[in-house]
Amino acid sequence: MRPREPTTDSAHQRPRDSDFRAAFHAARIAMAVVDREGRVRTANRALEALLGAVPDGLVAAPVTGLGGMELADTDLLRGVRGGARDDGAREASTRDVGHARSAAGQAAPHERARHSCTRRLKHADGHALWVEITLTPTGEEHGGAPGEALLSVVDITEERALRQRLRHLEMHDPVTRLPNRALFFERLGSSLTESSTGRVGLCYLDLDGFKAINDTLGHRVGDELLAEVAQRLTAQCDKRTLVARLGGDEFALLMENTSGPEQLTGLAQAVLRSLQKPFELDGNRVAVSASIGVVEREIEGTSATALMQAADTTLYWAKADGKARWTLFDPERNAHRMTRQALSSTLRPAVERGEFVLEYQPIVGLESEVPEGVEALVRWRHPQFGTLGPDRFIGLAEENGAIVPLGRWVLAEACRQTREWLDAHPERPIFVSVNVAVRQAWDSDLVSDVEQILADSGVPAALLQLELTESAVMGSAGRPLRALQALSEMGVRIAIDDFGTGYSNLAYLSRLPVHTLKLDGTFVRGFQTARGPNPADETIVTALVQLAHQLGLTVTAECVESRQQAERLRGIGCDSGQGWYFARPMTPGQVHQRLAPGAR
Repeated sequence: MRPREPTTDSAHQRPRDSDFRAAFHAARIAMAVVDREGRVRTANRALEALLGAVPDGLVAAPVTGLGGMELADTDLLRGVRGGARDDGAREASTRDVGHARSAAGQAAPHERARHSCTRRLKHADGHALWVEITLTPTGEEHGGAPGEALLSVVDITEERALRQRLRHLEMHDPVTRLPNRALFFERLGSSLTESSTGRVGLCYLDLDGFKAINDTLGHRVGDELLAEVAQRLTAQCDKRTLVARLGGDEFALLMENTSGPEQLTGLAQAVLRSLQKPFELDGNRVAVSASIGVVEREIEGTSATALMQAADTTLYWAKADGKARWTLFDPERNAHRMTRQALSSTLRPAVERGEFVLEYQPIVGLESEVPEGVEALVRWRHPQFGTLGPDRFIGLAEENGAIVPLGRWVLAEACRQTREWLDAHPERPIFVSVNVAVRQAWDSDLVSDVEQILADSGVPAALLQLELTESAVMGSAGRPLRALQALSEMGVRIAIDDFGTGYSNLAYLSRLPVHTLKLDGTFVRGFQTARGPNPADETIVTALVQLAHQLGLTVTAECVESRQQAERLRGIGCDSGQGWYFARPMTPGQVHQRLAPGAR
């Protein structure tokens, strides 16, 4: 006999339906079984308690009407068909309710998958609660009746309220209770995508002198002031304007859907007026002002970063213009600033790339009207901005230190060119005059540089003149003075440029190793005005020339533009002149032509 195989009893291996029902009704999770018609077949006690329903009061009710949520099957099936979970507070429209009957039973098996969403429901007594709803198919393949689904509802009201409180704390400043930097940038980002007018505006402000208040009265009073300022700012803004504290004493007023700059400038003016009234803080009467940068523009083509950069720049302008004011963003002024930054950052590389060239303006003897020397004038052949004169970049070079390598190149190139002229015209040697910034004397070994360049070029020291401004040599002491003395002892000529525009303290002329004074062009232009010669200017120039000669100095007049000026300067004994009357700045080749025999 074959051994008897063990028999299986499915009834003993599977839980009984009564067990499921007992667990269903005893569960703390609110649940309901929904039939293929979209109606509740049975609901457990937890769901009835959650919604405030009487026992068995939910049976046969449409699932879409539970708690007044009007949940449409399109909401439930969105997750099944690949849509995103919806955590919003919206309620489906009543036109979708009629489709709910197909939610549980008429979707294809591969479409019926577990899906969750968040909704707001109403308790029978009227109060609202937030719930997480999950719909899980329980058809025959899951051991249930055909087309059935299990609906579970979890109360997340307290959790949601806690999340909202935490978000509020995270997104608001504790001192002023205003939106903070994080929330501001979140709103700024959305305003650039959701504006109905296609425009947005921003007032970016900080308090003038806030640090002094903190330092003298303490941070507690400083915080009180910030809170009071926040209240005044909020009072000046309507609901469409976000008032935020970005940090420190910086605030931002973000206005959406603007119609033009006038709205923002009007708001800025109102804010300034509101802050003019003194603040009463802990027994102290405190007065503050604010500087405000105003930006208003189309959102197309801009970004949050670009808007904030413009606002920051404009706030800087307001402070630079005198504080306690608002300043509107000016594209032209910003373009100038951007150009200045671009030039400053590329100065040093430009020296290495050989973008600079020299032109030379003759310095002519007034008696002979023959060139005695030339002044080297540097030009920057910028690949983007074209040829730039020294007024566009010398100040920047002095600020960032690029004047040292640039000045060294100018000096070397001028001496190299002078040697070339000297070799071609040994019968007519001319000196070259090179401008030197005082920073070159401080930040470089000017004496060593000059000595080396003269040796490399073979130019005699007597054919090199270094020009420094009057303000640069005033009060010179220490290293700059020692450098000037060493250069003079070497045989290099020292000239004071723009003489008469600085402190005009003549005493230093006897202490410094100066050889030449270059009179500022304002005196020369005064020789001929609309009403004729200016006697006062002529008297001043005459006195300066006589004094210079008594000190053993020569005098060069700048900006000579007419024969009349040249004749008057010659008549009072001025030694040489420079200006468009004699020659404009020229190339090295043109100087060659001026030095040729018979040329003047």
